[in-house]
Amino acid sequence: MPELTHRTPLHLCPLGDSAVVLQFGDEINLETHYRLRAVTQALEQRPFPGLVEFVPAYTTLTVYYDPWELSQHGKTDAYAEVVRQLEVLVELAAHFEPSPARLVELPVVYGGAYGPDLEEVATHAGLPTDEVVRLHSSGSYQVYMIGFTPGFPYLGGMDDRIATPRKTNPRTSIPAGSVGIAGAQTGVYSLSTPGGWQLIGRTPLTLFDPDRETPSLLQAGDEVRFIPISEEEYLERKEGQA
Repeated sequence: MPELTHRTPLHLCPLGDSAVVLQFGDEINLETHYRLRAVTQALEQRPFPGLVEFVPAYTTLTVYYDPWELSQHGKTDAYAEVVRQLEVLVELAAHFEPSPARLVELPVVYGGAYGPDLEEVATHAGLPTDEVVRLHSSGSYQVYMIGFTPGFPYLGGMDDRIATPRKTNPRTSIPAGSVGIAGAQTGVYSLSTPGGWQLIGRTPLTLFDPDRETPSLLQAGDEVRFIPISEEEYLERKEGQA
């Protein structure tokens, strides 16, 4: 974990009349990520009266609140109170590190029908397909945020040598579990949706299940590693989940 210098000023601004956005900077990097995680952890440990929910993203944390409860039923200014509460939490978070990241391993079958764009990525990178697989599966990735669809992880830490632009013509349907590359990012489709990422493989694991106690398999702050498996292993694991 990098040393948290906190040199970048933190900005707060209202979002409508029941939310506030904390802006931690304008660059996606690990220092910003860890600082944001620390404030998120502070909110989890010390929620203030009127807090509804909070949504972390790459460089922002959006906090939703109940103005009526926060203003003590109209006795004080709700926005001024939420800013005061958040400033206290930000100061508190500056003095402790976020809890260690949870490691989640995702088995992936690469190429073929499961990763139809693997060769395109290899051609763009000027590398053999097996080297693309090696580079993609040898890294350790940070889940910066969950978005696009429920459970879809945006992962940072991919090797720049396999960065590949999105497809010019997006697909109308991509199977859930598909592992893709878009620019310098990699991610996993949690649901079957349209999309323009370059598909290089697929995991048999279910990333989002509304019937689970925790519907999303991954959470912001998790660490992810991809483990190459064979098609036979993929089918066995997929059948085991049915």
